[in-house]
Amino acid sequence: MNKPTNLYFDGGCRPNPGAMETATVLRGVAEIRTQLGQGDNEDAEWSAVLHALDRAQAAGLSDIVLLGDSLSVIRQATDKQMTRRPWLARFRAEAAAFDRVRLRHVGRKQNLAGIALEAMRRGY
Repeated sequence: MNKPTNLYFDGGCRPNPGAMETATVLRGVAEIRTQLGQGDNEDAEWSAVLHALDRAQAAGLSDIVLLGDSLSVIRQATDKQMTRRPWLARFRAEAAAFDRVRLRHVGRKQNLAGIALEAMRRGY
């Protein structure tokens, strides 16, 4: 059995609502996307989850753990919280391509994608 691969995700916008951006970290490599259109913080977090799925698929992964600091999005994706946003159906459809997808909440200071996004904002 293969060991699951961790992918960190984070999304944000400035101002809120405003221009969205996302970051993912896979195997220590950060990928940041900007100019994703307008939305609020939750839209940006959902976009980041989908960004993580895109990276996992491109890497040929089948067993993944998505780690993020948005408890709301994680609860929605795991059916523990209702949502009216259109992101959930897309997440389910894309996640179905994998053998196993788990989501886990991590604190902001442990979220490598959040750290990468903040570094980009500060110009590091």
